[in-house]
Amino acid sequence: MRVKVLFFGVARDLTGVGQDQVDLRDGEQLGDLWRRYERRFPRLAEMSGSLVAAVNEELADRSHRLSEGDEVAFLPPVSGGRDDATADVYGITHDVIRAEDLAGSLKAPGAGAVVAFEGIVRDNLRGRQTRYLEYEAYEPMARRKMAEIGAEARGKFPIGRIGIVHRTGRLEIGETSVAIVVTASHRAAAFEACHFLIDRLKQVVPIWKKEYFEDGEMWAETPEVLSSEL
Repeated sequence: MRVKVLFFGVARDLTGVGQDQVDLRDGEQLGDLWRRYERRFPRLAEMSGSLVAAVNEELADRSHRLSEGDEVAFLPPVSGGRDDATADVYGITHDVIRAEDLAGSLKAPGAGAVVAFEGIVRDNLRGRQTRYLEYEAYEPMARRKMAEIGAEARGKFPIGRIGIVHRTGRLEIGETSVAIVVTASHRAAAFEACHFLIDRLKQVVPIWKKEYFEDGEMWAETPEVLSSEL
């Protein structure tokens, strides 16, 4: 059987491979596939405890049995679409994000409050001068996870519409990397939901940041929610 394999972030750097096709024996598990790549790329063994895997856009452990045509993605732990029923917006874009346009598209007559958050590329990290950033995403899974955390927020707070848009590719200092907009009848719910959404995005949405400095580069360390899955 044949499976498609994707590498993201530091895993792609260590292998030099973004996408691969592998022929496996029937009955092989995710762990068997991982060991094949460890033999092919010995430096991957150093990442064994910190990479996670998704099979067909769902997190999976090493005992997962693979099938013909599966798509396997090896992911570092994580540091558009439109729902017609609620008019929520969830997107990944390579273009400049304009939070004011996103907010304008989500306003509704019943919304007494609109809260917008923008994540901005800053010029330093713990005293090191940043030149620019690059963001990478596992896009189909990222959009789906955005919708999931939007549903979580709606279950916790009395809010109206939600917009989450994250940019990928190279970003310069001062550019917007992510915009989150929440509408609600009252401001408290909109503020609380916006705060909740940016925290959850950093925990579970498969998007990674690489920081380029005057004296080197590094993938940003992100929260450990996915690190226990593999």
